[in-house]
Amino acid sequence: MLIDTYGRVATDLRVSLTDRCNLRCTYCMPEEGLQWLAKPDLLTDDEIVRLIGIAVTHLGIEEVRFTGGEPLLRPGLVGIVERVAALAPRPRMSLTTNGIGLRRTATALKAAGLDRVNVSLDTLRPDVFKTLTRRDRHKDVVEGLEAARDAGLTPVKVNSVLMPGLNADEAPDLLAWAMEHDYELRFIEQMPLDAQHGWKRDGMVTAADILTSLRTRFDLTDEGADERGSAPAERWTVDGGPHRVGVIASVTRPFCAACDRTRLTADGQVRTCLFATEETDLRAALRSTAPDEEIARMWRVAMWGKKAGAGLDDPSFVQPDRPMSAIGG
Repeated sequence: MLIDTYGRVATDLRVSLTDRCNLRCTYCMPEEGLQWLAKPDLLTDDEIVRLIGIAVTHLGIEEVRFTGGEPLLRPGLVGIVERVAALAPRPRMSLTTNGIGLRRTATALKAAGLDRVNVSLDTLRPDVFKTLTRRDRHKDVVEGLEAARDAGLTPVKVNSVLMPGLNADEAPDLLAWAMEHDYELRFIEQMPLDAQHGWKRDGMVTAADILTSLRTRFDLTDEGADERGSAPAERWTVDGGPHRVGVIASVTRPFCAACDRTRLTADGQVRTCLFATEETDLRAALRSTAPDEEIARMWRVAMWGKKAGAGLDDPSFVQPDRPMSAIGG
């Protein structure tokens, strides 16, 4: 079991498979990209599967989310999914992706054992997409979403970040479109995880702003805390159902008290929080032939030291050195 001093138990593991990405989203990284991890620093496929196996069989992990960077850039992704699906007990598996490569991989991922996907799409307008991501790939993302739905990687969840002056007015249109295509839309407040450290609290679109905008067109009914559980998104039923919309308000409505996540970076570091400034090096233990029991012990110790919250409301908050692409949002 992975338990911390506040009684929270981690059952959800986020695994970053690569720090690389084929987009350059303005809220994540600079246009020229980043200094990528060297290949020897990355976990191998075998090391990833071994660590997930330790998490599942020794530490009580029940759900695994593959992230990046962009996880579809990982050459061995389908094989990793297939091997994790063979674990006993079998964890639930999902993938967070920008969707560009889904059209060609969705069927194979479903056959390998992946359960569902989260796809990032911030706008319905191709020109705005190009401005936000610095790439002209809007059509590829839309086609990737359709492929995921058709392959049965459901529920397909769409993650959207709204930015002032770019797409802040699109919330109602995004929700109408998601309902039409049977996707579950979730808005995410922009978080201070950009490599260029340009985030400013007074320049973000808040959860309250998003809900006000949505209510100009839709009737929203709060599902309540009991339905939410430890999920990061607050959810509302739209126009009486069956469709729902979620808002992940990491900045203005933090949910740290219910957090059930632990994170593994692409270079084998355990992070107890997206905003943590400390890491525990499991890669070195793996490569020094440490037994599974020792690695599990190190992971437990790391989790025991998890802080009460991210501290975003603290004026002394220091943004992590690693950008979101290297942590695995």
